[in-house]
Amino acid sequence: MAVTLESPESAGCATEQGELSSRAAAEAYIGGVCFKLGPPTLIGAELEWLTVQGECSAAGPSAAPRPQLSAFADALGPYAPRSIAPDSPALALPGGSRVTLEPGGQIELSSAPYGAAAQLCDHLRDDARLLRELLESRSIRTVSVAADADRRPKRLLQLPRYRAMERSFGGIGPFGKLMMCNTAATQVSVDAGADRAEVTARWTALYAVGPALLAAFACSPVLRGAPPGGWASQRMRAWLRLDNARTRPPVLDWADPIAAYGRWALDVPLLCVRRPDGSAERGDGAGWSAPPGATFADWLSGALDDEVGRRPGIGDLDYHLTTLFPPVRASGHLEVRYIDAQPGDGWTVPVHVIDALVSSPSVVAEATSIAAPLAARWVDAARYGLADPDIRAGAVALLRLAAEHTATDDAARAVESAAERCRHGRTPTEDDAEHGLDPEPPEAAP
Repeated sequence: MAVTLESPESAGCATEQGELSSRAAAEAYIGGVCFKLGPPTLIGAELEWLTVQGECSAAGPSAAPRPQLSAFADALGPYAPRSIAPDSPALALPGGSRVTLEPGGQIELSSAPYGAAAQLCDHLRDDARLLRELLESRSIRTVSVAADADRRPKRLLQLPRYRAMERSFGGIGPFGKLMMCNTAATQVSVDAGADRAEVTARWTALYAVGPALLAAFACSPVLRGAPPGGWASQRMRAWLRLDNARTRPPVLDWADPIAAYGRWALDVPLLCVRRPDGSAERGDGAGWSAPPGATFADWLSGALDDEVGRRPGIGDLDYHLTTLFPPVRASGHLEVRYIDAQPGDGWTVPVHVIDALVSSPSVVAEATSIAAPLAARWVDAARYGLADPDIRAGAVALLRLAAEHTATDDAARAVESAAERCRHGRTPTEDDAEHGLDPEPPEAAP
């Protein structure tokens, strides 16, 4: 799900140094911080897992209690995030990954950036192994599924950001709390590009291939608490149904993503307004809530002076940017957010696929061309997955293109195997079951 965590030390700071003189200045600032220009050389990833405490249950892989926050803190020691251990040094694991916790107790590893996908996978795999060992010391298990089929959503983190988020999304429907507490993703991040033209090409490609790759790696058909309906990716259904203004920018109309992202971001309704005066502790949970429907542009223009009592600063804009959840998010780099958490170590395959599809301008152009007819079919991809013949054909073509341009023979074989799986319409979970593989790595056994 990858909701950015709020650290206690910044929770009370409403504005950092820096004023925003106008909407044009704010748009220019967003373009500069969200799209860092330079030769594209680095790749990173974020992995998420559901967590349970205690023994496995025959009822389902996540049919066990959520761990207590104190158990997480004890297990992680110096690696614990400050959201659950304010005095923790929050050290990176030996491979460079940092641990964060999501609202429902999902645990996340955010890798360091690396110059090669194989190197990234090696370090992230080692850090994931160590993370499992640390958690198991307090009987906490990770579960490699993208949607919780067994438990109702329950928020563990009580930070004011999440109170405001739950309150805001609760007025829209059930998917906000489900997204926050009961879903997990595999995310891949790549550099934005060397110049405006390359940024546009890479951005366009990552969006165009999204529906096909969403379907290729969809493996969350059941999400407890979701309204009735068959979906290949209930996790992505939750995102698509959550808050269209925040999660579905009109990118097909964007000739210049750098400029358009800034315009879009300012017109997204505020999710919350940080307040330093203790109002976050109000019993009604409304302390950080924003005026309904008000956008950051409204706040900047002075339209919220009565309600908020101040104008926003650069720190407020930086914070607002972390509350935007499009399928590809600009965070200095380009953050691909549309892939389900994969069974076992299957997350390495989408890492290699994304790396290969942006490996050169010519591959970027070919991937965009293959995917163009499917570029708007997000809902169909999440609902039908590989059962849709056109989406399945697009997924197979993109994976085969990726297999031709991976950096290592091992990666090529893994991606080609995924292409063959897609050709037969099998999900990653079904493929593991067919080959007799445990959905959890051996280290995760209780």
